[in-house]
Amino acid sequence: MENRRPHMKPRIFSGMQPTGALHIGNYLGALRNWAEIQYDYEPIFCIVDQHAITVPQDPKALRESCEQVAALYLAAGLDPKQSAVFVQSQIPAHVELAWIFTCTVPFGWLNRMTQFKAKALEADASQDSVGTGLFLYPVLMAADILLYQAKAVPVGDDQSQHMELTRNIAQRFNKLYGKTFIVPETKLPTVGARIMGLDDPTKKMSKSTDSPNHSISLLDPPGRVKKLIGRAVTDSQPAVNWAEPGAGVANLLTIFQAFSDWTDSQMQSHFAGMRYGALKSEVSEMISAKLEPIQRRYNELMDDRTHLRAVLRDSAERVAPIAAETVRRAKERTGLYSA
Repeated sequence: MENRRPHMKPRIFSGMQPTGALHIGNYLGALRNWAEIQYDYEPIFCIVDQHAITVPQDPKALRESCEQVAALYLAAGLDPKQSAVFVQSQIPAHVELAWIFTCTVPFGWLNRMTQFKAKALEADASQDSVGTGLFLYPVLMAADILLYQAKAVPVGDDQSQHMELTRNIAQRFNKLYGKTFIVPETKLPTVGARIMGLDDPTKKMSKSTDSPNHSISLLDPPGRVKKLIGRAVTDSQPAVNWAEPGAGVANLLTIFQAFSDWTDSQMQSHFAGMRYGALKSEVSEMISAKLEPIQRRYNELMDDRTHLRAVLRDSAERVAPIAAETVRRAKERTGLYSA
């Protein structure tokens, strides 16, 4: 296990897939939080493109999407001088460690993963057409985290089962081969707001949902934001019932409050009794105002690919020695040959 000096900040790791457009749920639930906590930790943030190929991808589009997501990471406030921002496939140690874990994880552990069952059903009713990578996805996720000896992982509660598997894998390896990995905490750094789908406020906003009215992309212009918020589900009441708002109204209020940082009392005094047309107008204006600087910075970064690629390369070079040392120890423990 990597030696950690007492005065060093705890290391955190997290990442997102480069498939699907990043939306306001990704920003309010994760990206903004990463930017806020990055100076309290030793942060490593990755674009997990190897996870993306668990389902077929267009190669050219996938590579382009990696740079787009990297630009959004930086535009959302990640400081490349503080946070390592890189693409997963830049560091082969991710898959090397994943294979070592694959050979130590019981089949039954993976067979209990509920997300695999759900994603397999989404992909195809026949398991013969579902790639093995979808089944092994949690092992690679564990390798991503344990590779950098991360103390904690700022992810949402929908990843709690994968996080528990990661802890179990670390504990099992340590028991079989000797203490090698930090077991990441289940207590996560503060997470952001939980944003629900505009078309179905009972389900979390998702990049993989096909509905055109489901989410607002971080790159959507004001006109489209207004259109999508205008179509958002509310309820049968004519105005905001602060005491018992419907799920759709509550979601719109959550979005406004998350972007504005208003207190509950400010929200109540301003929105209680407001008719839905006015509510939607204020929510769309708030979203567009907050997205504008992100979009401006994103465009600057995408116009200077040399700088963007240098950030990815420099970050990968910065964390590669950590990854290499972890794999070296894991190979030594398991008896794998190296001269």
